[in-house]
Amino acid sequence: MAVVPHKMSRGERHMFASSDDGAMMKQIQATHSPDGREFAVKPLLHIAEDVFQRSRPGVLAIGGEPTGAQQAQLDALEDKVLENGLHETLEILSFTINKIACEISCKCSGGGDAHATTMSIFNIVSSYSWDAKVVLALAAFAVNYGEFWLVSQLYLTNPLAKAVALLKQLPDILERADALKTRFEALSNLIRAMMEVAKCIVEFKELPSQYISHDTPELLTATAHIPTAVYWTIRSIVACATQIIGLIGMGHDRYIASTTEAWELSSMAHKVTNIHSHLMKQLTVCYQHIDEKRHIEAYQALIRLFEIVHIDNMKILRALIYAKDDQLPLFDGNTKRRASLDVLRRKNVLLLISDLELSHEELSMLEQMYHEARQHPTRLESQYEVVWMPVVDRSTPWNEEKQKAFERLQGMMPWYSVYHPSLIDLAVIRYTKEVWHFNKKPLLVVLDPQGKVVNPNALHMMWIWGSLAFPFTSAREEALWKEESWRLELLADAIDPVILSWIAQGKFICLYGGEDMDWIRKFTTTAQAVARAAGITMEMLYVGKSSPKEKVRKNNVMVQSESLSHVLPDLTLIWFFWVRLESMWHSKVQHNRTVENDAIMQEIVTMLSFDGSEQGWAVVSRASAEMTKAKGETILKSFMEFDEWKELAQEKGFVPALNDYLLGLHTPHHCNRLILPGSTGSIPDRVVCAECGRPMEKFIMYRCCTD
Repeated sequence: MAVVPHKMSRGERHMFASSDDGAMMKQIQATHSPDGREFAVKPLLHIAEDVFQRSRPGVLAIGGEPTGAQQAQLDALEDKVLENGLHETLEILSFTINKIACEISCKCSGGGDAHATTMSIFNIVSSYSWDAKVVLALAAFAVNYGEFWLVSQLYLTNPLAKAVALLKQLPDILERADALKTRFEALSNLIRAMMEVAKCIVEFKELPSQYISHDTPELLTATAHIPTAVYWTIRSIVACATQIIGLIGMGHDRYIASTTEAWELSSMAHKVTNIHSHLMKQLTVCYQHIDEKRHIEAYQALIRLFEIVHIDNMKILRALIYAKDDQLPLFDGNTKRRASLDVLRRKNVLLLISDLELSHEELSMLEQMYHEARQHPTRLESQYEVVWMPVVDRSTPWNEEKQKAFERLQGMMPWYSVYHPSLIDLAVIRYTKEVWHFNKKPLLVVLDPQGKVVNPNALHMMWIWGSLAFPFTSAREEALWKEESWRLELLADAIDPVILSWIAQGKFICLYGGEDMDWIRKFTTTAQAVARAAGITMEMLYVGKSSPKEKVRKNNVMVQSESLSHVLPDLTLIWFFWVRLESMWHSKVQHNRTVENDAIMQEIVTMLSFDGSEQGWAVVSRASAEMTKAKGETILKSFMEFDEWKELAQEKGFVPALNDYLLGLHTPHHCNRLILPGSTGSIPDRVVCAECGRPMEKFIMYRCCTD
């Protein structure tokens, strides 16, 4: 997204216009003739700030010690100064700094014209860049300001300071502090504002040229106003120096004038603060431009990285999760401790990508499968690690509510997770959305031991086959489908272990669903009567409806209490039954299978169509070879008319006879609805009806899943 340069408001233009459009700015520009000499301005700015902090009225009482907070602040500044090594810089600049200091002392002593004094300073620093000009002027003022306060703070305890104070006729500042309080507060505020503007100007100079060049509109707009900012900062230095020098030999009768002088300083501080505010707005725009450039660069680097063959997965994992070595980027859900990326080296890694709205059902089933795989650590299919990558919207601030939601999810996961969402770079978030098509619905991206993506989303495989799908590659998915046929074991899997037991015992099994409790009562009682009449044992299991809510829960309770059939013990298993069917559909779509060219796909679409209808449905099976199914009214009718096909059932078998009778009841007039989640990113444009083979009409439906 392109960054729009900050446009000045009318008030901003007016603020800069007073100097920009006048002869004064022409004078300033006329003094500017840089000769290319450069020096590190930041160390000098730090030492000037150190002087201002230590000289501030009230920082040190005479003969006293700084408070803990004050000392910590001063020590931090001192460390910054020492770290930057100023000796070489000061050897070169000391003459210029002292020359400016002398100019300030001389010109400000006689109460001369402030603009003329400012211009004389500009002439001294004419050969320097704009940021160097302002820092040199501040350093020179720091010399004068520091000397004044050094004598003022020590003259009662140090004989030398006392002698100097007497010669300068400095007032007893502590005795008359109340009268000068407003003036000194105004002075401190102006110095603070000057320092902020200087830091901002230096920050512009240090912007990385590889991401923002001098001719970039965002930077051009800002730099056009830097000369004005430098002028008013140096002009403020002159004002401050005039006030300090004016204290020397100041009689008691002049203390009354301090209020007026304080107002003048405050007015200047207000102007300088406004200049800083406007520069900061433009600096923010420049940083947005830089961030966008860095983001594009990081995103393109990520794309190139995935195109290269690696000896292990560490480069890929560092790029995706966290590249620095300053902290451990993983959280181990088992030990509840932080971990390094090395624990994933040369392993198959499954990246679980989701937002903070990962559903309880999804998390519960993934956790169950993860633990089942870990129960057999020697088996090949257990040799993988899962890492949760929480992808959150950075456009909204991270708050306590989000933190709690994140911690709740992280605490429930037995596998690894990224320690905090903030560790994931914006370029990675973009990559997950644009390349891996992450859009709210969770993804399970599979990386092999070399970091190569072998499956952009193995979640469907995980739901269908669990850890048996290892190593979760697309080739493995294709191979698993080749081994499959439409049978009860595929449809129901192990949602309830009793199903496998029924199959082993050769029992007839009926799975049925829907929400209409009246139909459920009619169907189950009729089916049980038919089973008795046919002399067969038929076990019935209610599997509800996809996205099971309160109505299905109540149905479960009633089916159980009225002994109508078996039920699944909780709604999560009902959810899982249907999400497996949806996963089969998506898996087949990924491999370009349709109703026309794939028999299993035809059965899957039929089942999903049953769920999309308002009525019930049923599947009747015996072992793997015999299965039939129909919508609620059709299969209920066939059971109620059992006498008409009873002999055929004895001759051909119950399920084949039922299937033949259902085919005879089929009418050409039907309406099938296929309802699939709309945010999966893999909805094809054309889907044909599993019943008649004609293209289905596509609609958009918005549904609130509440009962």
